[in-house]
Amino acid sequence: MILKDYFNEIKNDLPASIVVFFVALPLCLGIALASGAPLFSGVIAGIVGGIVVGIFSGSQLGVSGPAAGLAVIVMSAIATLGSYQAFLMAVVLAGVIQLILGYAKAGFIAYFVPSSVIKGMLTGIGLLIVLKQIPHAFGYDPDYEGDESFWQQDGENTFTSIMSAWESLTPGAVVIAATSLVILILWEVYLLKKHRFFQVLQGPIVVVLVGILFSYLYNNDVINLSLQHDQLVNLPIAEGFKGFLDLFTYPDFKQIANIEVLKIALVMAIIASLETLLCVEATDKLDPLKRVTPTNKELRAQGLGNICSGLIGGLPVTQVIVRSSANIAFGAKSKLSAILHGIFLLISAVTIAKYLNMIPLASLAAILIMVGYKLAKPSLFKQMYSLGWEQSVPFLITVVAIIFTDLLTGIAIGMGIAIFFTLRHSYLNSHYIKDISTTEDGVTLHHLVLAEEVTFINKPSIIQVLESMPANSKVIIDCSQNKAIDYDVSEYLRDYHLHAKLKGITVETIECTSPKY
Repeated sequence: MILKDYFNEIKNDLPASIVVFFVALPLCLGIALASGAPLFSGVIAGIVGGIVVGIFSGSQLGVSGPAAGLAVIVMSAIATLGSYQAFLMAVVLAGVIQLILGYAKAGFIAYFVPSSVIKGMLTGIGLLIVLKQIPHAFGYDPDYEGDESFWQQDGENTFTSIMSAWESLTPGAVVIAATSLVILILWEVYLLKKHRFFQVLQGPIVVVLVGILFSYLYNNDVINLSLQHDQLVNLPIAEGFKGFLDLFTYPDFKQIANIEVLKIALVMAIIASLETLLCVEATDKLDPLKRVTPTNKELRAQGLGNICSGLIGGLPVTQVIVRSSANIAFGAKSKLSAILHGIFLLISAVTIAKYLNMIPLASLAAILIMVGYKLAKPSLFKQMYSLGWEQSVPFLITVVAIIFTDLLTGIAIGMGIAIFFTLRHSYLNSHYIKDISTTEDGVTLHHLVLAEEVTFINKPSIIQVLESMPANSKVIIDCSQNKAIDYDVSEYLRDYHLHAKLKGITVETIECTSPKY
C-alpha cells in the first residue's frame, strides 16, 4: 500500500483510533499486571502492536497488542526462567518462530474453523465483555482489565464478581458509568443521524472527557463523591524523555541457547499464532466490506511485532478481538486506525500520562459494554437458530463454553461439536438408493449409488444398508460417481461379494475398484 493510501479514510479512522486508544490503554496495563510483568511492558506491546504490526499486517481492521490468553503463560514463564530479561529473549524467539510459520504458509489453519464457531466466538466474547465490565462500572476493580477467564486471579469467577460488586458498589463510579451509557445510547440512536459533526466526534471520546471531568470534580470536592486510585487508569509516569527511555528493558541474549527459553518460545508462538488466526477470521466476519486477510502475511507481521516487542521490553503480541471489534464498531475503514492508536499510546506515555490517569475505569467499562452488546445482539441468536441444528448447536455451545472457561478452551469445545456434526453429516450422506424395482423373474433389485468421496467414517452406514438387504435379492453397487474411496470401505465391498451369497444375494458392481494388497 502506498503511503498516501493510508489517509484515504482518515475522517473515519482518526475518531475510531482515538476510541481504540482509550480502550487499549487499561487493557495493556491490566494484562501486564496479570502477567506479573512491569506495567509499562503492556504499553510497549500496545505500541508495537499498533505501529509495527499495523504497518506490516494484511488486516485492514484488526488491532494487535498484549493478549489476556497469554497472561498465565507469561507469569509462569517469568517464574520458570527467573528473570524478565530471559523471558524477553523467549518473546524474541517466539517472533522468529512465527516468521518461520508465516513463510512456511501455516496460516491456512485459520480456514478450517467453521463459521458457526467464529460467530459463537464473537458472541461469546461480546457477552463476556459485558459480564466482565459490570463490576468495573460499579467501581469494583480487583479483577484486572481484559480478563477473559471464568475463574479469576482474585479468587472469584465472572458471576460471583458481579454479586460482590453489587454488594460494595461505589456511587461515584455508578454515576459515571450510568452517565456514560446514556451518552453512548443517545449518540448511537439519535445524534449520529442528526449531523455529520456527531459522526466525526465519536460518543466514546465524549464519554472519556466527561469521565475526566467527573474525576476532577470528585478530587476537588466539588461533588461529594470520590474514586479510589485503583478505580482510575494507572499509566506509569515518566519524568521527561530520559525517564521514558528508562522504562524500557532489554533481553538477555546469553539465554538464547537455554532449552527452557526455547520451550517457552515455542509454546508462546503456537498459542499467539492460534489466537491471531482466530481473531483474523472473526475480524473478517465483522468487516462491513468482507475483506479477506492473508493469514500467512499476518503471521509474519505478528512475528516481526514480537521480535520488536521482546527487544525493547514488551509483552508478546497477538491480534486481539476486543480491540478489533471496538475498532470496527466505531467506524474504522482501514489499517490507519490501528497504526494511529499505537502512535497515540506512544505519545501519551511520553507526554500526558498524568492526565490519562484521571480517566475512570467506569467510563471505559461503559464503552466496552456497548461494544459487547454490538457483538452479541439478540437478533444474531434468532438468525443462527433459523439456520438449523448443524449451525445453531456449535454456535450456542461455543458461546456458553467461552463464558464458563476462556477464549481458546471455548473455541476448542465449539470446534469439537462442529466436527461431530461434520462427521455426522458425512456419515448420513455416503450413499443413496437410486431405485428399488422387481425384475421379470420376481427378484427385488436394489441400486445403491456411492457418493463422490467415501471415507472410513462412511463405513458403518454402508455396512448397515448392505447388511439389511433382504435374502434372495439383487444388489447393484454403483461407484460411477465416486472419485475417492477409502481402503477400509473398498475392502468391505470386496468381502460383501463373498458373504452375500450365503443369503442368496446377487451382487453386481459398476466401476468399483477392488483393493490391492
